[in-house]
Amino acid sequence: MLFLVKYGGNAMAGLQADPVLADLASVAGEGHRVVLVHGGGPAIDAALKERGIVERRIEGMRMTGRASLDVVEFVLCATVNKALVRALQALGLAAVGVSGEDGPTLIARQSPPQGGESLGFVGEIEEVDAVLVESLLEHRFVPVVAPLGVARDGSTAYNINGDTAAGALAGALRVDAFVAITDVAKIRRHLEDPASAIDVLTAGEATEWRALGSLAGGMIPKVDAALEALRRGAKRAIVAGAGPGAIRNALSGAGTELKL
Repeated sequence: MLFLVKYGGNAMAGLQADPVLADLASVAGEGHRVVLVHGGGPAIDAALKERGIVERRIEGMRMTGRASLDVVEFVLCATVNKALVRALQALGLAAVGVSGEDGPTLIARQSPPQGGESLGFVGEIEEVDAVLVESLLEHRFVPVVAPLGVARDGSTAYNINGDTAAGALAGALRVDAFVAITDVAKIRRHLEDPASAIDVLTAGEATEWRALGSLAGGMIPKVDAALEALRRGAKRAIVAGAGPGAIRNALSGAGTELKL
């Protein structure tokens, strides 16, 4: 079977003895094909602060100027991506690090303005070409993909939301399951109430919840990505918590499964 796992941001633990990566290695060791798409928000924030780059957010979205884009590209491709590749290789996997720019895999254009202001080098995906990732999978490599896109003419890179990139790639690959790993076990009807966690969320319910404010912050792109993966051809999409056995647990019913 083919699985795509989105892991990163606040959910990602230290890479030493990381339980999610260990579970991914175990799943891959059983003969399943696995793609890992990662984020890196906290690492990017730290790198920007270290360089004295003051970054703005517009309606919750990261504005990415030229200086910020250089940092984003460096952190995602040269730091986080390669740390994940080394961690997976230490677990016995033949991991290969690429970004959406390679191939190219994620062809993107500039995202439209938010609140009347440009987001700079933030992109939205126009097209997914999964040939590179499919070739790596065919040769039994584990692709580790950084969420960057590139303009169709190759003129510039774009910063792509990691969840968005993962959902689009999962759909293009028509995976058996897209698993988005988060820092909460399940999606909650009421954000602060763990007892309101649910097993299934439909696209219609997601629209209602967003209007009511039950979906907010980082959960919105995860839900959107899961639904987009299904629309594009993924067979299953699950949002689940991190920790030991995260991927297996998600596939076995833990987490919240998204339905169209």
